Amino acid sequence: MSQLRTVQVLGGGAGSRAHVTSLAAGLVARGVRVTVCAPPGADGPHGFPATGARFAPVPRRGDPAAVAALRAACADADVVHAHGLHAAVRAGIALSGRSTPLVMTWHTPAPAEGARGRLLSLMERRAARAAAVVLGTSTELVDRARRRGARDARLARAAVVASRLAPDGDGTDPDGTADEATALHPPARDDGKVRAELGATGSPLLVSVAAPVPQHGCGTLLDAARVWRTHDPVPLLVVVGDERRTADLGPRAAGEGLPVVLAGPDRLGEILAAADLAILPGTGEARPVLAQEALRLGVPLVAAGPDTLSELVGEAAARVPYGDAQALARTVTGLLGDPGRRKRLAGAGRTQAAGWPTEDDVVAHVLSVYDELARPPVAPPT
Repeated sequence: MSQLRTVQVLGGGAGSRAHVTSLAAGLVARGVRVTVCAPPGADGPHGFPATGARFAPVPRRGDPAAVAALRAACADADVVHAHGLHAAVRAGIALSGRSTPLVMTWHTPAPAEGARGRLLSLMERRAARAAAVVLGTSTELVDRARRRGARDARLARAAVVASRLAPDGDGTDPDGTADEATALHPPARDDGKVRAELGATGSPLLVSVAAPVPQHGCGTLLDAARVWRTHDPVPLLVVVGDERRTADLGPRAAGEGLPVVLAGPDRLGEILAAADLAILPGTGEARPVLAQEALRLGVPLVAAGPDTLSELVGEAAARVPYGDAQALARTVTGLLGDPGRRKRLAGAGRTQAAGWPTEDDVVAHVLSVYDELARPPVAPPT
């Protein structure tokens, strides 16, 4: 049997880049010839050549030159796998007139309204109909792909990779926003020292992350902090993120006298490991890194966000309605006063995380889809 040849086409998300790095390494280890098409320069920070995959620089554009470059890279592929809507639309155009099957993994929904929403809906229909198989990372995305005309839409094995908090973790982001996961490789630290440095000695320590998107809920988070500052002792909230993400939070926290400290992304791992609670006030992601790592570490999680988040966390998080600062504050202070419930959530989190698919599971699932599409069916003996 000839060697299976696949081309991985990246969109623009950090989550898809890390996922493809993991996927490429696993496929190469199983004897698959892999080419990764991504914007020029992506082979450096994301290490595609180190996986054994060939890297083909292709601009993330839809102009004729970029499409021609992608078409050339896919010339001898048995299966082309696009990650995200933009990548799938470009790959569909590049494969026009060819019988090469296209697989799309739809990692994250992108809410939009007005003219942008109409354009996004058009892209979703075009991508879904171009793909032989759509792999959605949540049941919501699988249903959405079917509504957009997908011939075959299935639930993807979740790309929940090994913890970046492990001693040999590499800090890559499996399915979340960029920069957040670069912090998840902390040095060995004393929790008491971390808390003292942050000013949380004798006070509960809460941790969240900032993201430059409204649906992440940072405004609601600060509204809740205004409520729980009357709690005794006053909890200290640490919001982790780079300056671009936290630029609007610092002035508001200072102006309102909120018990909030900002920290750089390089400290997320050590702060999370020392925290009493992790807070996810909202998310546009199917599998937020903060939720994954909190459950793995046994840090009780309070989470808002879409119903599909339950596919990741199950019953191992205290859920609150998105955008409800009062409910968020009540849940946080209630947990701080109930060590027994915190302990139960911590145990449930570890149990939930232990049942997540491994990287090997994800690679095996994707490879089974490729084999189904690329290998001709075996005729029964006559």
